[in-house]
Formats: sequence, structure tokens, C-alpha cells
Amino acid sequence: MAPLLALRMFAAQDEAPEAREGERTLLRRARAGDPTAFRILFERHSPAVWRFLKDCFRDEPAADEATQETFVRAHGRLGTLKDEDRLASWLLGIARLVFLESRRARGVHLDVDGEDSEGLVEAVLPTPSPEDLLLDQETEALLAEALGHLREERRSALLLRIDHGLPYEEIAQVMGWSLPKVKNEIHRARLQLRERLAAHIGGHP
Repeated sequence: MAPLLALRMFAAQDEAPEAREGERTLLRRARAGDPTAFRILFERHSPAVWRFLKDCFRDEPAADEATQETFVRAHGRLGTLKDEDRLASWLLGIARLVFLESRRARGVHLDVDGEDSEGLVEAVLPTPSPEDLLLDQETEALLAEALGHLREERRSALLLRIDHGLPYEEIAQVMGWSLPKVKNEIHRARLQLRERLAAHIGGHP
């Protein structure tokens, strides 16, 4: 099946004038059963949801399927969204639940409590930071490999921060963690990335 084919029934060939409407207005219309409003919300948010799920699954077809399931669930649960300004993080929270359920259904064990075996570096490495490397096409494969060595929950938290730009408070909601744990896990993830990318960083002027 083509990526997101089932949900692209919501998409239009050209951007409708409604696409410029505020998110709160669109949410209220979608909750009232307006398919055009939900289609616009889908168009706005599905790329970020798919990217997050691809990073979780590390598999594009699985991300396609999980993105469809995420928006199907979101469509039926719009009335449960309490803070209309946090639609993006709410959708990512649903996406994460879809991911976890999919992995459990396949009998894949997720290491959600154990520590990684690698030591954490104490020294602060020079720039560029892992965030800078995300924008460097030449290091995309290196970074993907390094991210793959982080345990799943730590990697997800880091990506929510540096790829999706969520504040720590919203990451805590998505992950179901306390705020101190979010900050600690993201800090450790950054350090582990720096450790794995140390040789590459050192090669830059």
C-alpha cells in the first residue's frame, strides 16, 4: 500500500482557504464532524507524526501503517483533547502508544528501565552539537546509526526535543514521565550521541 494512502482520502489537490484557519477553529469544526477541518489538521500534522514513527520503528512501511492508525484514533478521540494548544504533542502521544502496542503485539521486548552499557562522557565536545549534525546530510547515516544505539525510550525523548521542538513539559506528557526524568534522559541521550560521534566531530574544523 502506498504511504498513508488510506488517510490521504482527506487530502485535497490544492490548499483550501480553510488551511489558513487557526488551529483552535479547525479543531472545533473537526469535533463537530467537519471532514474538511480534520483533513487540514491531518495535512498539517501527519508529516511530523510519520517522521517520529519512522524514527521509532526504523521502518517506513511500519511508520505508514502506524500513522494511519494514529489519525484514525485521533479522529475518534478529538473530544478528549483538553488543551487545544497542544494538539501536536497529543498526536505524538497517540503515535507513541500505537508504536508500543505494535511492538508488544509482535513480541518485541522494549528495554524501558535498564541503562545502556556505554559510559557517558564527562568532557564537553566541541561544536557541532547533535542538533547541528541533524542538518548535515553528510552525517545523516552516522547519526542514524548513533541514534540506533540509544535505548528506544531515550531516543524517542531526544527526538521529540531536537526534531519536533517540544518543550520538556509536553515531552513528559507524551512519554508518561516526570519532568526531572525527561531532563535527565535527554541529557544522557545527548552525551551518548556526542560519545559515539566524537571521532566525526573531531574531524571538523
